[in-house]
Amino acid sequence: MLRVRATRERKLSRGGARAVKRGSPPSTNECLPLWPRAPRGGGAGRSRGARSLPVSPAPAMLRLGPLAAAAGRLLPAGPRLGPPCPAGGRASLSRSGPPRPTGDRGLPSRQVRAAAGSAGGGRGPALKTPKGTRDHPPAHAALRDRLLATVVACFKRHGAAAIDTPVLELRETLMGKYGEEAKLIYELQDHGGELLALRYDLTVPFARYLAMNKITNMKRYHVAKVYRRDNPATTRGRYREFYQCDFDIAGQFDPMIPDAECLKIVHEILSDLQLGDFLIKVNDRRILNGVFAVCGIPESKFITTCSTVDKLDKMPWEEVRSEMVGEKGLSPEAADHIGEYVQLHGGLDLIERLLQDPKLSQNKLAKEGLGDMKLLFEYLTLFGITGKISFDLSLARGLDYYTGVIFEAVLLQQENHHVEEPASVGSVAGGGRYDGLVGMFDPKGRKVPCVGVSIGIERIFSILEQRVKASGEKVRTTETQVLVATPQKHLLAARLKLISKLWDAGIKAEMLYKKDPKLLKQLQYCEDMGIPLAAIVGEQELTDGVVKLRDVATREEVDIPREKLVDEIRRRLEP
Repeated sequence: MLRVRATRERKLSRGGARAVKRGSPPSTNECLPLWPRAPRGGGAGRSRGARSLPVSPAPAMLRLGPLAAAAGRLLPAGPRLGPPCPAGGRASLSRSGPPRPTGDRGLPSRQVRAAAGSAGGGRGPALKTPKGTRDHPPAHAALRDRLLATVVACFKRHGAAAIDTPVLELRETLMGKYGEEAKLIYELQDHGGELLALRYDLTVPFARYLAMNKITNMKRYHVAKVYRRDNPATTRGRYREFYQCDFDIAGQFDPMIPDAECLKIVHEILSDLQLGDFLIKVNDRRILNGVFAVCGIPESKFITTCSTVDKLDKMPWEEVRSEMVGEKGLSPEAADHIGEYVQLHGGLDLIERLLQDPKLSQNKLAKEGLGDMKLLFEYLTLFGITGKISFDLSLARGLDYYTGVIFEAVLLQQENHHVEEPASVGSVAGGGRYDGLVGMFDPKGRKVPCVGVSIGIERIFSILEQRVKASGEKVRTTETQVLVATPQKHLLAARLKLISKLWDAGIKAEMLYKKDPKLLKQLQYCEDMGIPLAAIVGEQELTDGVVKLRDVATREEVDIPREKLVDEIRRRLEP
């Protein structure tokens, strides 16, 4: 056993480690026992002969290096250090091992290795992403880029400008805007500064942006990550960190014209992505509040009742009714009366029928909402999309800030013949009108009417991911157009000159990072990565002043004069 004098140690007992109190004088005789390596049998090693090595009385932590230092700092609770070193400050290392007093134990090698690993980069914590998050390898990232490009192209087609806001918001900015969903907000610990939270969505930050910059008219889109302390369901595209793609129109305009455009955008995006049959449900918070009023629900319970109705897409009416009566305190009669309305869905015919309802027609809020809903359907008819629209009184959208029209898009059936069961991913888009949200941030309470839609990009991505996996489709992870290759040795300089010329001309080009790669490997790389063209320059091509251009798919090759190479590549790559 190696015993070294330490100027400042920790006393350890069988019950654990106990640090010497700050301010107490350091002991000069206590020692830190170390077993640099224990034999396989676990006891003290035995060998022929023994010798003693003098050790300087300098502090042990400085003399023994990181392994011993880590062992001294991270010694597990339980073992007790041996007796003090004899006076004189000399430590002896005996191959036969010193005798151990009864009950004393040396430091096992596995403890030394564990301590060293923790301090010096050994076996660390499990390598995994946090719950509800995921990494995206190149193929996933490429697929996501294609998806986002389709969505953003639609936003731009409708004249929206992009903005960005911080991922962090003041806690007070987010609180009080999401109703029962507020419990899902990630709050950050206060370290003496501002009380912060991670953004829950992109709508509230947009409203804060409008109020802070005194903007009263804007059409914007925003693509960014948001965070929710939800129970993740990764197979259904539900995560704690995920992208949202928002389109919003802010400003005072004639009724239902911006709202109709938002619904047209949802229809365009879901049609362009070819996800299968879908349905866009629409409703109006004023109609719902009117229903609650005529059913005898006090206004103070409108929001909580609305949150319960919002669960009808996940729970049968009997369970929703039970929650209304048991948890929200509604009478059974009131709950039954609500059920007569919220289970209705249809189109213009239903709107006309409700306008004639003896009770709803007498409620101001419901009458306004039904009038706007009728106007909305007229505009949607002109857009030619009413076949995908359903007026559904069960749609509630649980967020507090909605004040008028609300809508949500759901997939009816996934068009995927490669799997036995279609993926169930819930809603893939949602939104509505929030005329009072900006006023909550304005010092004078000035309101800016807004309406917008959010595309559930993660849920759509989960469908596309399953589809690609089932079909065996190979997704290109790069956009390389040309691989510069050489068939003989000692032609690295020719490759570098040619690829530089292509880069300067805006051509996306690659080459292998070897001086003398084999031609077969270079062509195989083209096929593996989906690169359509290979520009081959060999000794004969250099002599003739040409480049051999190869079509990787057809394997046809043609000699092109060097000065015409860029134009030929562009011609072949034209869509």
